[in-house]
Amino acid sequence: MHPDGFAADLARKPDVLGRLADTLRAGNPWAPVVPPGIGRVVLIGMGSSAYAGGVAAARMRAQGLVATSELASSPLLPAWGPDTLVVATSATGGSVETLDALRRLPAGLTTVALTNTADSAVTESCGAVVELAAERENGGVACRSYQHTLALLIALELHLAGQDITSLVASIEMAAEASAHLLDTETTWRPQAADLLLGPSGMHLAAPAHRFCSAQQGALMVREGPRRSAVGCETGDWSHVDVYLTKTTDYRLLVFAGSPWEAQMEEWTTLRGSTVVGVGGTVPGAQFEVRYPGDDADDVRLLAEVLVPELIAARAWQEQF
Repeated sequence: MHPDGFAADLARKPDVLGRLADTLRAGNPWAPVVPPGIGRVVLIGMGSSAYAGGVAAARMRAQGLVATSELASSPLLPAWGPDTLVVATSATGGSVETLDALRRLPAGLTTVALTNTADSAVTESCGAVVELAAERENGGVACRSYQHTLALLIALELHLAGQDITSLVASIEMAAEASAHLLDTETTWRPQAADLLLGPSGMHLAAPAHRFCSAQQGALMVREGPRRSAVGCETGDWSHVDVYLTKTTDYRLLVFAGSPWEAQMEEWTTLRGSTVVGVGGTVPGAQFEVRYPGDDADDVRLLAEVLVPELIAARAWQEQF
């Protein structure tokens, strides 16, 4: 992995995301690979792929679809029968746990590889392929591929629900504009946000349940790049599992805005003098906010907001060299 390469990969997010919007405008890539009669969906992957899959499966269930997301390493994969679609997500195409899970599946299922790497092991193990089209990530960190995984799993959701992807294409274009804004204005927000968030006791991130993957992915970027301690939490659950650290540590919290449970969180962070930075909206008790165009739309937030901790991580990583 390379810090300068990671930063360069982030800088290209708007352009590459814009090209994905153009591709999807021409048609939903799931239409030719998902056969009629599919009644259940299983998403499998590891790391960033699993984070994206967790939110994608929840969105599908909210549409009335039968869907789940499972770690590929789990021995408890659903046995749902022949009308099941299994989507194996691996940006590199070589995740050993995902390849092992595919070997453990019963015969007769429809399997599709969602990958950024053509002619890779995962494509050879599945019956069909949908390409992430995130282009090569020279930094060795799944950043654009994570973003494209979310977009393409939303495209799958819409296909299975019998809906067109016009709204998704619009959200992707807005997310590209939001990403460009965050990159262009980085010097106005990133230094102060980083100073507030990169504390001696680590960095914590919280996001609403329907965008929980943003907190998970943002924390991973801080761990994977500069190798700093970072943990992602769901905003409502924060009051049950993370609040305790506000009493005993120099607690630094990035909050992705949009949860109805932020006021409950604010009671404790204010009482105990915790440091809070809000992203994408006004967060109660925040000492600093990072805003961007389109941050009043949840799908734009989902596709764009993680660039904030990614840039914080990238610059902290570069400063180590």
